[in-house]
Amino acid sequence: MAEAQAELAKSAGRSEAVTKVGDHFAFMRTRLALERTMMAWVRTAVALIGFGFTIVQFFERFSSMQGVAVALRPLGPRYVGLGLIGTGVLVLGISAWQYHQMINYLWTNFRPMAGAGDRPVHTPAYAVVIIMMFIGVLAFLAVLTRAI
Repeated sequence: MAEAQAELAKSAGRSEAVTKVGDHFAFMRTRLALERTMMAWVRTAVALIGFGFTIVQFFERFSSMQGVAVALRPLGPRYVGLGLIGTGVLVLGISAWQYHQMINYLWTNFRPMAGAGDRPVHTPAYAVVIIMMFIGVLAFLAVLTRAI
């Protein structure tokens, strides 16, 4: 029976490594868990970038209000904001690298059953990471050069 399944998998152009439906669904669950992990990293990074940018904006506006004492360290919020934005961009880079490495590992060792093709397919989540990295770098540069 197992030999017949392996022969059927070969004739269908599938890898011999995954021949059972349960194995295929295990592969899919692992792949989706990887997607969820990356999206959690994206949510964290977006919060860091947004919060860093907000801190800079808030304290710049706050210091320009009447009746507010001069800050002891006026550049402090700017440095904290730059740190948060930079950390968010770094987190996005790490998550993209981790995702890419794990997809390649899964694809190399546990190829899915049907319709897989020769290369792994990246989901829109990968594109979201790249776009958010670009936005984060722009926010960092805007705060750094005070072009906000």
